[in-house]
Amino acid sequence: MSNATTAASAATIRPEEAAHFGKLAAEWWDPNGSSAMLHKLNPVRLGFLRAAIDSHFDADPKSLKPLAGRRALDVGCGAGLLAEPLARLGAAVTAVDAAPENIAAARAHAEAGGLAIDYRAGELASLGLTGFDLVTSMEVIEHVADKAAFVAGLAAALDERGLLVISTPNRSAASRLLLVGAAESVGMVPKGTHTWSDFVTPLELSDLLADAGLAMGNPQGISYSPAKGLHLSDNLALNYIVTAQKV
Repeated sequence: MSNATTAASAATIRPEEAAHFGKLAAEWWDPNGSSAMLHKLNPVRLGFLRAAIDSHFDADPKSLKPLAGRRALDVGCGAGLLAEPLARLGAAVTAVDAAPENIAAARAHAEAGGLAIDYRAGELASLGLTGFDLVTSMEVIEHVADKAAFVAGLAAALDERGLLVISTPNRSAASRLLLVGAAESVGMVPKGTHTWSDFVTPLELSDLLADAGLAMGNPQGISYSPAKGLHLSDNLALNYIVTAQKV
């Protein structure tokens, strides 16, 4: 059995993390609630994602549905903040989360919006999901128990010619001060959301992806300034987003 296969069979869900986010399920779609920061992050992530989709799949940048005819998987989907835009971009979307409460909220919101999304609760590796053209996992890897197992699970779900997109906070002095200390102290994110020591540096993520048979693209930072708000940049200190594909 390969290291990737062994890792993919390991448990990645931390019950305490699932419980923490499950308690926030009812507020997930409130842009002024406990998930307000995710609502602010989402347009930035979608901008990066759309450019990556157009480039990888040679899609028409003017198309409203560049993922038509393709299958997308969102891992750690919460209540569907990314899964729903993926569906509107034309993909047949499956979305997975550790917290059943999140999946219930996601299903209800998607049904109200007339979107057919296949939501699943549970451990990714146990669900047998394979062959996806696009796999996304935003702000998730920093919450899992076994990062190598988690990345191996993402790789196992990805088609040989597919595209993986991951975003995560960087483990830096700046992120410790701003994302954990300041953001949680002033209520921008709920207390207990982040454990700084679990953040992953770009080099560490590159190594994790390589071990799973994936090559990482050039990361882009997600930065903040009073003039621009949250935006893509070359500064990786706080948060970054990156593509990967099978070697």
